[in-house]
Amino acid sequence: MEPAKQDKKYNKTLLIPTDFSDVCGNAISHGVKLAKYLGYKVFILHIINKQTKSELRKKNVGFDYVDMRLKEYEKYYAKKYGVEIDTMAVEGSIFATIGLVAKEIKANLMVMGTHGKKGLQHVFGSFAVKVVEQSPIPVVVVQKRSFKAGYQSIVFPVSNDLEPRQAVQWAKLMSNLFTAKLHIFICPEKEKTRVNSLAMIIKQITAIFDSENVNYSVTTAARSAGFAEQIIDYSVMKHADLIMIMTRPNIEIPGFTLSSWDERLMFNEAQIPVMGINPIDYGYHISEWTGLGN
Repeated sequence: MEPAKQDKKYNKTLLIPTDFSDVCGNAISHGVKLAKYLGYKVFILHIINKQTKSELRKKNVGFDYVDMRLKEYEKYYAKKYGVEIDTMAVEGSIFATIGLVAKEIKANLMVMGTHGKKGLQHVFGSFAVKVVEQSPIPVVVVQKRSFKAGYQSIVFPVSNDLEPRQAVQWAKLMSNLFTAKLHIFICPEKEKTRVNSLAMIIKQITAIFDSENVNYSVTTAARSAGFAEQIIDYSVMKHADLIMIMTRPNIEIPGFTLSSWDERLMFNEAQIPVMGINPIDYGYHISEWTGLGN
């Protein structure tokens, strides 16, 4: 691999937003360990909003308290894992500012903690899906489950409507890093044209995986309806460490609506991390985006 050029669109950086809660602390631990495997540096971000200001008033402390907490993370994780870490506190809106910072620092990937559907209903709670939808980079959403030995088992859903060309690049990378088994899970079709289209998609994906010596299996779901629920059940059966999927915000997909994504995938009770990749045209930057390019 040749040395990185200065005009690269991405910067081999993993972004981790935090609100200083325990679940976000787990996201930092998860993200730092993942960054070590990827050879990325880590950028820990706190968004100063109304909630932050309210908490600071309760503690009777100033903004320097935020900087102190961030520096504690930086010192601890840099020493423990030998990963380069930078931190930043920015005043703004969660939904707008995280994406802007991701672009500014040229991040490749984000790891974000969520409290799940129950409990806290702010920044990293039920609104986490909005951050994923608006993110310019892939987001790994984690709950309380630890990183452990990495992503050894990855479920890779495929359908005509969730065609994962960009996700293939990340799938290859994760497979190489962790010697992972990829489980391609197909949403079945009945109409002939769509059956043929799906077969072509699967053929293209498996051809790429074969050429890269990726270890994979192919399984078709029992039915097209309730695909999201079947993904979770299949992931539990396969002891999945990650579910990797292209997101499709603001469109209707039979059996895979935005509600299903919110309720069943991102906040799944098995707490399996979910990697959401928005369908963005990255062109020739796709290899660089994953760190596979020069």
